Amino acid sequence: MAPDMTTLGIIGAGHIGSQVARAAIAQGYDVVIANSRGPETLAALVEELGEKATAATAAEAGAAGDVVVVTVPLRALDQVPVEPLAGKIVLDTNNYYFERDGHIEALDKGETTTSELLQQHLPTSKIAKAFNHIKSGDITTDGTPAGTENRRALATAGDDAEAVAFVTRLYDEIGFDTVNIGPLSESWRVERDRPAYVVRQNAAELEANLAIANRLP
Repeated sequence: MAPDMTTLGIIGAGHIGSQVARAAIAQGYDVVIANSRGPETLAALVEELGEKATAATAAEAGAAGDVVVVTVPLRALDQVPVEPLAGKIVLDTNNYYFERDGHIEALDKGETTTSELLQQHLPTSKIAKAFNHIKSGDITTDGTPAGTENRRALATAGDDAEAVAFVTRLYDEIGFDTVNIGPLSESWRVERDRPAYVVRQNAAELEANLAIANRLP
């Protein structure tokens, strides 16, 4: 159960966003969820999610959330509202798919990360990487209680200790151990085409996969 931060704003209602909503609601969070097409297009999802879910605009979801999950295509980052997210913990689920997003030179050259791009767009928000390296369906099916042998682990990264602590708590609540990669600048280690990306791994295996990752896969 979420003791203090009880409302998650979710900007992006695709596979990851809707699954994070399901997992969070199961742990007692309220969810305010938005997509790019308007709240009315989320009626079926909100009906399924139940009374703890509300559909809204992106700005409304950002304003309502104690913590906000940004889970939109990388090419749409500049459309994420800035002011409603100011000062808040923001979870970044993004991955760079040049086939979808177009080529971004700084990412192709390994000069930045998707999370750092979001941090640039949201200068006062507290960004932490989360949920980018797990198949969406696994979010609600692979979790197990703390202490379970061979419990699946997920990674986070962030420059803000409070944001990393929140991700660690949320992962644990929905059934996953956490490995902290370190600062946002190291979050490339868990991105697409790296050894830790969308494979089932326990904490020790995840740490090993992070360690062997190449900056330019």
